[in-house]
Amino acid sequence: MKIITYNVNGIRSAIGKGLVTWLMREKPDIVCLQETKAQPDQIPVDEFEALGYHCNWFSAQKRGYSGVGILSLRNPDNVVLGLGIERYDYEGRFMRADFGDVSVVSVYHPSGTTGEERQDFKMEWLADFHDYAHELIETRPKLILSGDYNICHRAIDIHDPVRNAKNSGFLPEEREWMEAFISSGFTDSFRYFNKHPHHYTWWSYRAGARKRNLGWRIDYNMVSRSLAPSMLNAWIQPDAVHSDHCPAVLEIDF
Repeated sequence: MKIITYNVNGIRSAIGKGLVTWLMREKPDIVCLQETKAQPDQIPVDEFEALGYHCNWFSAQKRGYSGVGILSLRNPDNVVLGLGIERYDYEGRFMRADFGDVSVVSVYHPSGTTGEERQDFKMEWLADFHDYAHELIETRPKLILSGDYNICHRAIDIHDPVRNAKNSGFLPEEREWMEAFISSGFTDSFRYFNKHPHHYTWWSYRAGARKRNLGWRIDYNMVSRSLAPSMLNAWIQPDAVHSDHCPAVLEIDF
């Protein structure tokens, strides 16, 4: 199974930049999308269905904001929209699809870059997400949490750890949360296979950051402990340029 997580920064914009042609070439079994920025009736699902994908979406109540989706070649046995917490689900940040005894989640963690209020919201979300994931794993132990976490785990995951030390996405409390979350029973699939620096999944649009590879690795396929032995490979695709993010790929044997 080939699973891809991809923050598309507006699915209609990404389609206009060749997303469908890229999907046709890559042929992933499951695609977890974040920041779709569209309501379901605004998305040209026929283009995905023509490739054989079943489409499931969870959009924010605010139009043109946030939103997640899961495309899959196999029709999920069950789909769950949201965490069941109104203030988070209003922003369309979480959905889960079950395939037999394996659950795949598309999640879009909040960013705290717009100010203290949103940073507080992010930290509250992270605490609640940790609790939710561990409650879920009790009944769905084979769990893959794919998405934009908006956190660089370690210095190796960011191009300039010194000057970004006080920026949201690389704050000590965020990195501590990530360390605790992984240690509690999840595997960062990319780092399991690749220990080298200079691999990123997001670049600012400013100052030619992508061309110079001045990036952040904030997109992850996290795999639960019971499923981790089934991982085959993981990598990122910086040459996919439909967004300011790039895809993160996981190959796993279900």
